[in-house]
Amino acid sequence: MTVVDSRGPEPRKTSNNGGLEDADAWREAELGARPPGEPIGGSGDTMSGVGSDGHGALEDLGAGRGPAWLDAWLTANAGHVLSWRRHIHAHPELSRAEHGTTAFLAERLTAAGLSPRVLPGGTGLLCDLGPENAQPRRTIALRADIDALPLTEATGLPFSSTADGVAHACGHDAHTTILLGTALALATGPELPGRIRLIFQHAEEVMPGGALDVLAAGGLDGVEQIFGLHCDPRLPVGRVGVKAGAITSASDLLELRLNSPGGHTSRPHLTADLVHALGTVITGLPTLLSRRVDPRTGTVLTWGAVHAGEAPNAIPQTGVLTGTLRTGDRGTWAELEPLTRELVSGLLAPLGVGFDLQHRRGVPPVVNDAASTELMSAAIQAALGEHAVTGTPQSSGGEDFGWYLEHVPGSFVRLGVRSGQARARDLHQPTFDLDERALLVGIRVMVGTALAALTR
Repeated sequence: MTVVDSRGPEPRKTSNNGGLEDADAWREAELGARPPGEPIGGSGDTMSGVGSDGHGALEDLGAGRGPAWLDAWLTANAGHVLSWRRHIHAHPELSRAEHGTTAFLAERLTAAGLSPRVLPGGTGLLCDLGPENAQPRRTIALRADIDALPLTEATGLPFSSTADGVAHACGHDAHTTILLGTALALATGPELPGRIRLIFQHAEEVMPGGALDVLAAGGLDGVEQIFGLHCDPRLPVGRVGVKAGAITSASDLLELRLNSPGGHTSRPHLTADLVHALGTVITGLPTLLSRRVDPRTGTVLTWGAVHAGEAPNAIPQTGVLTGTLRTGDRGTWAELEPLTRELVSGLLAPLGVGFDLQHRRGVPPVVNDAASTELMSAAIQAALGEHAVTGTPQSSGGEDFGWYLEHVPGSFVRLGVRSGQARARDLHQPTFDLDERALLVGIRVMVGTALAALTR
């Protein structure tokens, strides 16, 4: 997760559709012309699989496992799925500026006879599937995040980002494509035994996350369970990591501003040595936290930036220290802010330096409900085979899916995207790429999970 502030990076100035109006032309240029009426990915169309890793045709790793209508839909639309991902990848948008991506999704959902609703902020959308009447029926939600990162892509792919300094380096383009494919596949299948709410969420990459906007807009009203997934380059394509309990960590932003009268470095005893004070906090605060917080909670403070002074012989008057404070325990997260303030005050009191501490609470841990995780595991095995499910460790990363699980039970899994044919690139790296066969795997996972949750 990239943190700038609670409202996200400064939006880029783009047209209302973010350049997505050329989707069909781009698809034809990238994938080649095809006979009229023939679906992309059909018998007359050979697809390139995974960009830099190259697998040839886009293989469906779950082919033949059914249901039959899903097998047929994926066979007919695998090429569309691939082109959606590549188009979204080529046109990334920062948090709360995802206007073109939102329009792209709305257009395709509407064309399938669905009724997407754009969220009040103008980006992100909700869309319901299934019968409205004949109660009682269960309602479950599926969520994907749609925003990109403020990074410059360095993959060299033919469909690399066309937006300066913006890239889908966290796999959100895949998440979005998977949920779009899930929606359109379900829209062509048999009548659903309940309702499914699709949440295409904006602003996951900033704190405290667009999930709060979704909740404020009533996005979980009437929902009984929610499910989601995230790309994991540590897992091979075709495998899905599951874990009951905490699977991610809470993540907060600390910004500490110090002030001092300043002075000459030859006379530190006549002033308050601000740089020394910064060093005291840099080394002292993580140490003190490790002695005041249960180490089993996975609490870790890491500094990311420090700025103070210009001249080597002048004690500066101001300095700024920023970092992230993470914990894997929900209870500990609630206690960290007052504890951090207490410890900073104690460290600086003997040094005569003034301070202002901004502790910006970010996102809670994603704590998977045991029953929902068991349901999702069974659905994954049914969709992909018994060996598809694997365990996964708790991550120290933050993910605002945790806000949803504060309201309803659910589960969040890790989708394998590593091809094994090239060195794995980690998330949030300019070179991150994925094995595109994972797109069809993800659709099977989400369709299977939704149907299992509605019929349990």
